[in-house]
Amino acid sequence: MKHRIVVLGAGYAGAMAAGRLAKRLHPDDTEITVINADADFVERVRMHQLATGQDLKPRPLSEVYAGTGVKPRLARVTAVDADRRTVALADDNGTDEITYDTLVYALGSVTADHGVPGVAEHAYDIAGRPSALRLRDRLAHLAAGGTVLVVGGGLTGLEAVTEIAETRPDLDVALAARGGLGDWLNGKAQQHLRGVCDRLGITVHEHTDIARVGAAGAVTRDGREIPAQVTVWTTGFAVHPIAAATTLAVAETGQIIVDASMRSVSHPEVYAVGDAAIAEGPGGKPLRMSCASGIPMAWQAADAIAARLTGRAKFPKTPLRYFNQCISLGRRDGIIQYVTADDRARPALLTGKLAARYKEFVCTGAAWSIAHPVLYPVRRHRVVPTRSEVRTAAS
Repeated sequence: MKHRIVVLGAGYAGAMAAGRLAKRLHPDDTEITVINADADFVERVRMHQLATGQDLKPRPLSEVYAGTGVKPRLARVTAVDADRRTVALADDNGTDEITYDTLVYALGSVTADHGVPGVAEHAYDIAGRPSALRLRDRLAHLAAGGTVLVVGGGLTGLEAVTEIAETRPDLDVALAARGGLGDWLNGKAQQHLRGVCDRLGITVHEHTDIARVGAAGAVTRDGREIPAQVTVWTTGFAVHPIAAATTLAVAETGQIIVDASMRSVSHPEVYAVGDAAIAEGPGGKPLRMSCASGIPMAWQAADAIAARLTGRAKFPKTPLRYFNQCISLGRRDGIIQYVTADDRARPALLTGKLAARYKEFVCTGAAWSIAHPVLYPVRRHRVVPTRSEVRTAAS
């Protein structure tokens, strides 16, 4: 009987894990199924581009995994029973339940509203393709002179606000940041960022905490009103609540607690990667939710699963660390902030057109590697039956 591996989610982490498993394990011994709510692999790091009217290259999962042995299935995950090793699904045909021997949990994250009133009713986000397309349609119908407020001064907020301002110079675009503008970057990077915002005509509200969002804009904690016909919410991410509803050990964030191999500390047949897992990085700091964390986590999990199933005591250790932060500031500018292993800004950086090309190379490379999951060299090892499986077969 084939060992059933089920991967939940085909974002960067889930899609990468599935492809790497297909590269490591013999198809005669394993059955790898990827469950995803979207028929395509979606480049989440490009949602700000999609929202501003740019078209992205479609990457159907059926084509991505053609000839690999990985079976993509279009469905929504509604529940996981970690004790029975089952996953409940829903699709256009109704509901279903599938069973796994090994589970890779990679359901990712959604926009976090942090309990701020009015966000769900009045704000847009770019956490996924459907929401980015809603914002795209709203911006397309916004007349010249219209007002847009992006709330959140992190990487997503900076990329969104500069992309909107560059694409629609006829709009009045503003950014509300809880701290100082790019205050985690080094001094030169902050200076460059301010110059870009000035050049694009972006009004920056620093040290501004939003208390509520309405149809006509946002209200700050100190009672100031920031008018906006369109409010874009980019203040961070929260994981899907499915894991917290299971018997899996999770952190206060709802993320699955894993060991160094991305294996659940409570259920050894479950691995978690990407935003859905909380893993320890350099200095004991939890890895932040990002593509830069999710892909190495996927490599680590896939290699650990392959080693365990094929009877190898040791498996390759993937460095879970940071090298740089890549920030696009429109299509022709950017910042590459080099960082320490634990994600603190170093003096070195790139800016301008060179940084924009660097960021594009990184994004294109990540998507290309997922779209070509089993290019050579491929070393597919045979699965070694466990002692319990041998005893069951003998009886």
